[in-house]
Parts: sequence; structure tokens; C-alpha cells
Amino acid sequence: MMYRVAITGIGIVSCLGLDLDSVQKSLRLGKSGIQIVKQREDMGFFSPLSGVIDGFDYAGCGLTRRQRKTMPNFTIQAYSAVTQALKKAGLQSEDIQNARTGLIFGNDSTARAQVEQAKLTEQDGSTAGISSGYCFKAMTSTITLNLNVLLGVRGASWSISSACSSGGHAIGQAADLIAMGRQDRIICGGAQEINWESLCSFDALEAFSRRIDSPAQASRPFDANRDGLVPSGGAAAVVLERYDLAVKRGTTILGEMEAYGFSSDGQDLCRPNGSGLQAAMEDALQRANLTSEDIDLVSAHATATPVGDDAEAFAISSVFGDNNVRVTALKSMTGHELWMSGASQVVYSILQAQGGFTARTINFETPDERSTKLNMVVEENSTPPGRVMLNSAGFGGTNACLIVNTKGL
Repeated sequence: MMYRVAITGIGIVSCLGLDLDSVQKSLRLGKSGIQIVKQREDMGFFSPLSGVIDGFDYAGCGLTRRQRKTMPNFTIQAYSAVTQALKKAGLQSEDIQNARTGLIFGNDSTARAQVEQAKLTEQDGSTAGISSGYCFKAMTSTITLNLNVLLGVRGASWSISSACSSGGHAIGQAADLIAMGRQDRIICGGAQEINWESLCSFDALEAFSRRIDSPAQASRPFDANRDGLVPSGGAAAVVLERYDLAVKRGTTILGEMEAYGFSSDGQDLCRPNGSGLQAAMEDALQRANLTSEDIDLVSAHATATPVGDDAEAFAISSVFGDNNVRVTALKSMTGHELWMSGASQVVYSILQAQGGFTARTINFETPDERSTKLNMVVEENSTPPGRVMLNSAGFGGTNACLIVNTKGL
């Protein structure tokens, strides 16, 4: 038996805001969260541009100093996002501390913790000065291992590492486990650290925008004058539940996860070919028993890299043809949230549905040969997202595609 999967909770910490209300306002206004980070400028980065999370209170987030000892900053942000999501879902501790509740997050690096403990070892000529907390801060599974203990869930508990599709795959796999009856509810999402240690290798690839004279205009998905992505991060959390159980307990259903499609290009480490993402999109449609005409909005991965956007524009055009589906590219405001981006798109979609609008793509001024075929949302509007297809893709050619229905909910 395949069960329906409801979205009952969402939470977010991003460069657009630290809670659901502030992020929804930023989305409505088309407000960019991108700034210049002086430290990276001083260190000689090709680009000092970044999504910046201002004002997050690590000491006041509800965790003790001892608890925070094993958690890097982005794990603490993930805890905040999860706390928001559980509150939104109306779930208490006793509701989730069982074997029918799981925890799956997407994350593909813990760079700062690795660098710090290596520096301490070199500096001291010994490992004696390394705090015991580093063992748990430096693991790729740092989010799920820490939050599993803090929340007391006893079901699925693991992290998914698949580059910039990590968050999308985490939510998709969570939905599949619930649909198959393996779990009743799963807390899932994605997170990304924002620091120079995690970004210097990307900067060395010269993948970042250098439009430093106008940070808010630097991230330009699908625009002919795009010159690279702007790195960003934070944490996004989603509570998924078996639809019938969510109805039974009387909670508000924010949306329904209708499908999860996936694929891989099998071709190049960093140059997507478009056909792989197209296959994931077609897989999702088939699994949901839908056609392209049933989709109201595509929330594009659209990182503002010349090659990546070109490949995705090809994929969207191939799947949707001339049916004029609306397309939005929210990384124009947030920058590329990397490992969390597939998860944050789900949160952003629900916030738009609740607010009765579709966030526009800012900085899209001049289409290129591929993007001229896309029906980009560029004006303020009061049309809710409806049924949304959400794309995410990562290095190595890994692709995830989610279909979320917010109609009539």
C-alpha cells in the first residue's frame, strides 16, 4: 500500500530571515540577502559576495553550552529550523520520541571543524588540545547525530551527501519511506555552512559572481549577463507525515508531497548535460501520474552559472514544450544555498502558497537563447504557486525533482 504524504511543518534560517514570517516578507518583496563579506575580500578571494545570515543568536537558541559543544553553527541553525517546523506541525516531544518517527538531512561538508582541528594539531604538535566536541562537529552526519539525541527520535536517522541536491534527496527519500509505510513521520531538510573554509575551493574554480559593485544584483539566474553563482546557506526543515494520520490528529496540512524523481548524468564532474535533470523531472511526473500540463510552477535550481542554467533551461523546455509553464528562480534573492537548496525550495514554496503569491525572479533582465523560451515570473503577482515542480542538481551529475501540491490546502 502506498500512503499519501502530507507536509505539516516548515522551518527556516536563511539570508532572507531567521523565521517564517520574515522570510515570507522577503520573498514577497523580492528582497536580496546577498552582501559583501569583508573577510573574504581581505583574504584575496576572487569574489567576496555571499548570502549573509544576520542576527542569529546561537547562545539564545534554546540549547545549553554543553549541547552546543558538539554542534557547528549550521547544525545549531538546523536545530532552530526543526524547532520552528515542529511547532508549526503542532508536534510535542512525546509525539516524536518513537520508532515511527525519523530524521533525514542533506549535508555534504563540515569544513570549518576539519580545518580548526587540523590547525590545533599542527600548532601544538599534538592532538591533546582538541576538544572532544570536534569528533561530532567534524562528521558529515553532524546534524542528524546531534538532533537525533536532542529530539529523541528512534526511527530512521541518517544524512544524505549528494552535493547541491542533498536537501532535495533527503526530503524525497523521507517521502518515499512514509509512502511505503516504513515511517509515520520524518523530520527532514538540508543545511549549509557559510564560512570561507567551506567556500575557498569553489572560489578557486572561479565559479562565483564578481559583480561586487552591486551585490543585490549579482545573482542573475537565466539572465544573459550572469557571471556565476553567489554562495549562501543556512538551514531548512520540513515535517512530513502520513496524510491520513495528519488528518486524524487535526493538524493543518500545508501541502502534499506527490512525487520524488531522481537521476544522474553519468557524464561529467561539474558540467551538467541537461538530459539527466530532464530524466528526473519526467520520472517525478510519471510517479505522480501527472503530465506536464498539471504543473503550475517550476521552482528552478538555476544557480546563475552559464553552463548550469543553460542545461536546466534545456531540460525545462524539453519537458514542458510550448505549454508556457511559469518558472521562478529564487536563488536570484538567496544566492546558491548549496546543500540546503533542495530543502529550502520546499519551505519557500509553502510560504508563497500561504501568502497567496509567487515570488518573482529578480535580476532577470535579458534572456539568452535558451532562457528566452521560459515563462519567467518577473513581476509582483498574487497568483499562488499551485502544484510546484522543484529541481535540484549537484556536482557529479546527481539530480532530484520533487512535486509539491499546495492547491486547495
